[in-house]
Amino acid sequence: MLTPQGLKGKQYRITGNSYPRLGRPPRKSRRVFALIGSLLALALIALGGVQLYDIFTGKGRNASAQACASPSGKPLAAPTPTPDAAPTGDPRAIPQQTAFKVNVFNATAKAGLAGRTAEEFTKRGFTVDKKGNAPAELDKKVPGTAVVISGPAGAGAATLISSQIAGASVTTDARTDNTVDVVVGDSYNTLLDETQAAAALALATKPSPTPSSTGSC
Repeated sequence: MLTPQGLKGKQYRITGNSYPRLGRPPRKSRRVFALIGSLLALALIALGGVQLYDIFTGKGRNASAQACASPSGKPLAAPTPTPDAAPTGDPRAIPQQTAFKVNVFNATAKAGLAGRTAEEFTKRGFTVDKKGNAPAELDKKVPGTAVVISGPAGAGAATLISSQIAGASVTTDARTDNTVDVVVGDSYNTLLDETQAAAALALATKPSPTPSSTGSC
């Protein structure tokens, strides 16, 4: 006589090729499996909620920043913007009108243009030192409105002067002082009005945007 598992304690005699039919597994084991499945589902839902919270609160971005680390394990520092070669983009580098001298030269065939331009600069508070015809290397060779020339020490002054003339170009030479030369060309007529000049100066001295530090590694 045999009592197979699942036959609820009943004894059966096995004869020939006939076998007793086994009953269903106990209900208790099915409840255990259902409970385990429910716990796994709740764990997955909780994990997804934590990830969404990190995304909306910005913690995910902090984790990304930590991932961009140097070989030593420390986060990489934000890139340092490279300063401009000349200090023309910094308003603090723009001197007052009386802190430097302006030389005005006429590179056109229009008589008296240097004198009239020098007078306009004087009325705006600039100190004019020299005025006259342009040197031979520039005479009749300025196709635009004007060329503003300075050395490295006068870069800020050159920015201020060039903002007074529409379309003026700026260049540098090897001089060591902060004087500025203004060589007016064929397209020059007069200085911008003071409102236009102030707007041009604000545009010229507007700080360049710094590179973003949120890029990929």
